[in-house]
Amino acid sequence: MISNFSFSDSTLGFILEGEVNEVTINRFIVQIEEKWETHDKINLYLEDSNVESYSVGAVVNEIAFKLGNADRFLRIAIVADKKWIKACAALQDLFLTAEVKSFGCDKRLEALAWVSQSAQIDS
Repeated sequence: MISNFSFSDSTLGFILEGEVNEVTINRFIVQIEEKWETHDKINLYLEDSNVESYSVGAVVNEIAFKLGNADRFLRIAIVADKKWIKACAALQDLFLTAEVKSFGCDKRLEALAWVSQSAQIDS
């Protein structure tokens, strides 16, 4: 399941839980592409709210999408306590021009401030 919210014109937030598969990621991509209709570059806030599984297809789709659009992201905040999610964030940071920063779930407000600060500076 995926929930989304927008807390600035150029920042999208997603809270992921349960099973994340190709369908989930495709919905995620559609919402990002809609935001790009009004903003050349955006920030993302991604939070793990008990992701139970993340399919290989979802990982491939997400990484391919982000790499194919690497110059369209400014900052990506990833909020999670699971080590494998933090490792994926670190890997993405190597290939994206965006700043990617990982936060523990107890640092959620810090993550929101960090990603929204970029939105204010870059608007």
